[in-house]
Amino acid sequence: MKLKLNQLKDPLVNAAIRITGSKSETNRLLLLQALFPNIQIENLSNSDDGQVMQQGLQISQGEVDIHHAGTAMRFLTGYFASQEGKEVVLTGSSRMKERPIQVLVDALRKLGAEIEYTNTKGCPPLKISGKRLTQSRVSLPANVSSQYISSLLLIAPSLENGLELELIGKITSVPYIKMTLSLLNELGVSTSFEQNRIVVQPKKEVNTTTLVVESDWSSASYFYSIVALCKLGSQIKLSAYKENSLQGDSVLRKIYTHFGVETSFLRNEITLKKVREHNTDFFTYDLSNAPDLAQTISVTCLGLGVGCRLTGLHTLPIKETDRLAALKAELTKLGAQVETDSESLTLQPTSTINNGVSIDTYHDHRMAMAFAPLALRTNLFVNDAGVVSKSYPDFWNDLKILGLQIAEI
Repeated sequence: MKLKLNQLKDPLVNAAIRITGSKSETNRLLLLQALFPNIQIENLSNSDDGQVMQQGLQISQGEVDIHHAGTAMRFLTGYFASQEGKEVVLTGSSRMKERPIQVLVDALRKLGAEIEYTNTKGCPPLKISGKRLTQSRVSLPANVSSQYISSLLLIAPSLENGLELELIGKITSVPYIKMTLSLLNELGVSTSFEQNRIVVQPKKEVNTTTLVVESDWSSASYFYSIVALCKLGSQIKLSAYKENSLQGDSVLRKIYTHFGVETSFLRNEITLKKVREHNTDFFTYDLSNAPDLAQTISVTCLGLGVGCRLTGLHTLPIKETDRLAALKAELTKLGAQVETDSESLTLQPTSTINNGVSIDTYHDHRMAMAFAPLALRTNLFVNDAGVVSKSYPDFWNDLKILGLQIAEI
């Protein structure tokens, strides 16, 4: 599906949007529900990732195809490895078969797991024969994707001896690790996280409880970008969000103050309001704890004519696509001067944006959504726009609520 987004000139926006649950929280809670069935979950994500996670957890034998869902691949690897008697082949899309998973597989093998590569060593597909894991100590590099770490932490309470995990080096994406531990704590699981050592105690059962998934802050980022590019006084209300969010991407509310957007909370709703023009000509930020915001922020900066240097992006090349390479390619098409290295992106300020550019999305939902707000500055096309279903199926309809003119080509 190719969409044309016509420029919304002189935009003054006032609207309300409801966003479904965070896929990060959803997939964690779905796995915990599989381990402890008396958990009830409300406000589940309606994303493709959430759906394939649910479907995968219902399979005990045979093939489990998670398509493009990286979170599901990592979490289900740990889950099936720890489920005695279950035998599956865990596979996915062609891109998924290129994404590394050896760090997690090696850690699980040290705990006693039986996992084989069926094609390329270090990458899916994986043949997993579930076993009772009796080892309880393991280490892995601290700068890997936090999903590897969370995969181990989520199954830890179901292991007979729990888990002691040592992280070697500087830890990446700490908020996502803390999210996992906080969800465990809500279920009464005892945990500790001191320096580079995480301990999760075993727990045979949890009390019957209902947990509500907070809406996705990553999805909210595109509306922050829109408000930043709108006229003063523009505002968008989003629900349902918590002021004490577990999600690392909630740092948005701090970051976007630099672009004139203030966030206010009222019960479970946030209001994003453009209260002033941006206060910087060159924005610098370390996104080690929220790398998924890099695409949104760099596009916001382009739209505002602001330069930026974003660091802490070393996990982006192993996402749905090489996001650093993809960002450089698409920003350059729009007339930007961009430099990238293995962990950073630098965008030079520019006052002009090329008109009528077709944005390639590289099978990456965030590429489609991050570039969409530029329709407030120029006409553009978005190729393979349906890829947003991975995390936010309602995205294009919600943009129409704001008054954007979107047509399928």
